[in-house]
Amino acid sequence: MNMKTSFFVPALIGALLVSLTSFTAFAQPEKNKHKDLQNGAKAYLLEAIGDRHNQDNIVIEVADIDDRIAIPSCPTDFQYHADSEALAQSYISVRVSCKQNDWYVFTNARVLRTRTIAVTAGMISPGTVLTSENLRLADIEINRLRHTAYNDIKPLIGARMKHRVRQGQPIQANMLCFVCEGDRITISAQLSGMQVKTAGIAQQDGVIGDNIEVLNASSRKSVIAEVASVQEVVVRL
Repeated sequence: MNMKTSFFVPALIGALLVSLTSFTAFAQPEKNKHKDLQNGAKAYLLEAIGDRHNQDNIVIEVADIDDRIAIPSCPTDFQYHADSEALAQSYISVRVSCKQNDWYVFTNARVLRTRTIAVTAGMISPGTVLTSENLRLADIEINRLRHTAYNDIKPLIGARMKHRVRQGQPIQANMLCFVCEGDRITISAQLSGMQVKTAGIAQQDGVIGDNIEVLNASSRKSVIAEVASVQEVVVRL
């Protein structure tokens, strides 16, 4: 290697290092801009969806914005928008825009909605009376729920399962009865300021709050009464 070549090689390496450092310094702010927009979209969705589903647990994953997209400076804050109907979906497209320069880009987000509800702690057979030992609380995806679910174990104690249910299954109203057809129960009614009670026989299954047909054991007449507990129904006069 002659003197001219030996001088040229270190100079070339030095120039490449300077160029690489400059590119890295430029790329880092651009990457931060992409991340800032993704975080902004997530914050926007958390607020918009949280207002609609304040009893749910919301987890949002925003897809990375393509690194090749240049993010301009925006004198005012970037604006975020998604169609109101889309906010109920699992996948949402968010429009990010800057009014000052008519620039915009779309980013996509996946929304996982869960709710803390009572589920089975093991396999449960038909006719099983629920106790605190065969129930537990768990976060369940809302799209798995088709009927009324319960966010507390205590109100379920004493209810009976109507079907065989596997471990980890959400407890829903269609699976159980607080009063089951054929049960001997107490019928309560308010009459002239007095509470009257008599024995009855349930003619239908029901959960608390349901109106079911009940046979008065004394008069043998049927009445419609509201299920109040596993042992009592109430006639509204």
